[in-house]
Amino acid sequence: MEVSFGSWDTHNANFTRVPELCDELDSALSTLLQDLESRGMLQETLVVLATEFGRTPEINANDGRDHHAPGFTCLMAGGGIRGGQVYGATDENGGKAIENPITIPDFNATIAYALGIPLDQVLYSPSKRPFTVADKGKPLANLFG
Repeated sequence: MEVSFGSWDTHNANFTRVPELCDELDSALSTLLQDLESRGMLQETLVVLATEFGRTPEINANDGRDHHAPGFTCLMAGGGIRGGQVYGATDENGGKAIENPITIPDFNATIAYALGIPLDQVLYSPSKRPFTVADKGKPLANLFG
């Protein structure tokens, strides 16, 4: 299942919008995780919070931040992931990954690994193009335990 929480487009008024958005997200995410844990479902449910890019460390002319792919954060909880971990780091400005950088195929492979999806299984797009779930990505198996 996918839940979308859109409109994080903070090219303008970043410092007003982000705290508002984070308040709503933090409340919803913590409630979801607590509910899954109380029902005994968290170990078998993978929760992934991700985006396709981060935001620039620099502030633009509109008191906002622009698109930035070299350094951003994703979250994974449950599904066998060992809690309380931080994997990787960016430079002091959040400009680029400098410790344990992860590729998108590796991230996708980690999700597939958690779900028990075979990484080498060939699937077909609607146009019959063959592909694998994570291209050549390798799962971060050390996150589990």
